[in-house]
Amino acid sequence: MKKTVVILLGLLMCAAAVTVIGQKKTLSPKQERREVREKRRAERVANYEKFMDSLVLSRNFQFNPQSMQRQPAGPLRQIMNPEFSLGIWDGTADICLPYIKGYVAPYYVTMINYTVSDLQGYTAEQTQEGWMVSFSTSLFSASTYTFTLEIYSRTGGADLTITNSWYNPVQYTGTISQLY
Repeated sequence: MKKTVVILLGLLMCAAAVTVIGQKKTLSPKQERREVREKRRAERVANYEKFMDSLVLSRNFQFNPQSMQRQPAGPLRQIMNPEFSLGIWDGTADICLPYIKGYVAPYYVTMINYTVSDLQGYTAEQTQEGWMVSFSTSLFSASTYTFTLEIYSRTGGADLTITNSWYNPVQYTGTISQLY
């Protein structure tokens, strides 16, 4: 008799456990809307990352600077002119950027305004955050300028650093857009 009671209690406990495990978690309408919003947001972010990746791989994009700074610790200067940009397409770079010349004070701002088709050593490497694009060109002068563009796929932001053996590096912060 005791054995049958123990067996029946064991069966009842197993049945209770099965029904608890088998129950579907019910969400309130507010929780359902939250999950739907989170899924849509994640899809939009993933689609934007794919778009940024395709821009870099197509070699058809434009860097739009918003600020510039002479390295290592120069003053941060805002760039308000929407005409300043670095465009890359079909192995050509269209460069129209302010640039800070001088190795020691007094520094002065000049313009880099060239269309260059001989980009040397163009590389686009995928990183944890997005892409690292770099190339060199002489800009029709005796020295070589190296452009290093660090692109953040998730945000569409980018940092451009222009280095030259004669002057301190200049770093620009801005965004990447499609070149039409």
